[in-house]
Amino acid sequence: MKPYVQLAEARLPDGTLFTLHKHDGRFYLKNDGRELMSTALTHSEQMLAELGCAGIAEGMPGRPKHPKVLIGGLGMGFTLKRALEVVGSPATVEVAELMPEIIGWNRTFLVEHNGPILADERTRIYEGDLFHCLAKYPKGSLDALLVDIDDGPDMLITGGNSRLYTPAFFAKVRETLAPAACAAYWMAHPTPAFEKALVRAGFRVEAHPAKAHAKAKKPRHCIYVARRR
Repeated sequence: MKPYVQLAEARLPDGTLFTLHKHDGRFYLKNDGRELMSTALTHSEQMLAELGCAGIAEGMPGRPKHPKVLIGGLGMGFTLKRALEVVGSPATVEVAELMPEIIGWNRTFLVEHNGPILADERTRIYEGDLFHCLAKYPKGSLDALLVDIDDGPDMLITGGNSRLYTPAFFAKVRETLAPAACAAYWMAHPTPAFEKALVRAGFRVEAHPAKAHAKAKKPRHCIYVARRR
């Protein structure tokens, strides 16, 4: 049996440990020993980009001349890769990633899976959290926001992420989206309380069950697509 090989590790200021492993040609990202994601299960991460960017896909009627997309969380890069494929050119896709080490892993270890997507002329990397990254966008300037940071509001990667689920932050999201834009959120499982919070914040919300991989028998994740009401 082939062993899991730890390739790298990084620690947040609060002590949260991230480790990158390789096993049988696949990569695994773990958080305090718990598997967060892998190169074996990427379907729902790609689906997040497809749903969030559907209205601004290359060739779509009414597509902005230069769509602007913001992604919260780089992870293993599969949402970014699919977003670039969907929106085409020209476009700007910015990724807010809190951990510089994860950015580095995408440029080194993970490049064999996703290629040099961080070097794509459409890609921008913001080294910091989504909360501060979104603050620099003016009103109505975003054509899509894709968020894949926590398993859910009650399962945070780090305590500071709690402010991403407050009414004040939802109001900022709503204000920053263009009239026809949407915010798409990846959740580890259906989260009705989160959906209700978005509705209270002035969004129309669609819940999309998402499989971990295309051939899975049942969906276990959920992607919420929110549009200004």
